[in-house]
This record gives sequence, C-alpha cells and structure tokens, in this order.
Amino acid sequence: MTRLISARTTGNVLLVIFGLLVAFHILVLLNLLPSSIVWGGRAGSASSLRALLTVSLVFNVLFALVVAAKIGYVEIGNFNRLINVLLWMIAAYLLLNTVGNLASSSSVETLLFTPVTILAALLVVRLAMER
Repeated sequence: MTRLISARTTGNVLLVIFGLLVAFHILVLLNLLPSSIVWGGRAGSASSLRALLTVSLVFNVLFALVVAAKIGYVEIGNFNRLINVLLWMIAAYLLLNTVGNLASSSSVETLLFTPVTILAALLVVRLAMER
C-alpha cells in the first residue's frame, strides 16, 4: 500500500477530509444543517448535541494536527514514535466510527460518512506505516 500513494499525498488528503468534517460539524452547530444527520439522530437535547459536536470538532482538529506533524507541516521535535502511536489510535477510532455509521438510523450518515470513515481509516493506516 505504501507504493500506491505517497505519505505526503496521503497526509494532504487526510487534512482535506478532516477540514471538511470540521466545517460540517460547524454547520450543524450553527443549525445550517439538520442535526438528525449526526449521531444517528439520537443525540437527545440540544445541549447534548452541542457537547457531542464540540467533542467531534476537537477530535477532528487533533487528528489533523497529528497528520500535519507526521508529514512535516508541524514541528514536533523528537516525538515521532508518539505520532505513530496516535495514528494507529486514530485508525482504530475511525474503524469503530465506521461501525457506528453503518448502524445509524440516518441514511445520510450511513451512505455518506461510512465511505468517508473507511477511506480515512485506510489513509491513516497508510500514514502510520510510513517511517
């Protein structure tokens, strides 16, 4: 898999994906997109939804920072091993998130975000395999 796509290209694609996810969550927070398409439409109260979306936003920004560090956009010093561990953790999270998307009662979440999370997970694995 490492020969199919370079680490830099992989990282750039992931940064675009995470950036679009951040924008998406902001649009839902601003009520510009319906909340029924996130968290399987079962987030509960408006305050619960805001909390869950905020957590998602923070995670996606952190994921982007880890990716940016891996491909050299952010200077990390001597923490390469930590970045690789974090990448494997992100891949596991994305795979679990894919299962959640598949189980969602929201067809938008299932049809749109399942492929996105699978793609992102595969790209993160590719990046984690880079030395």
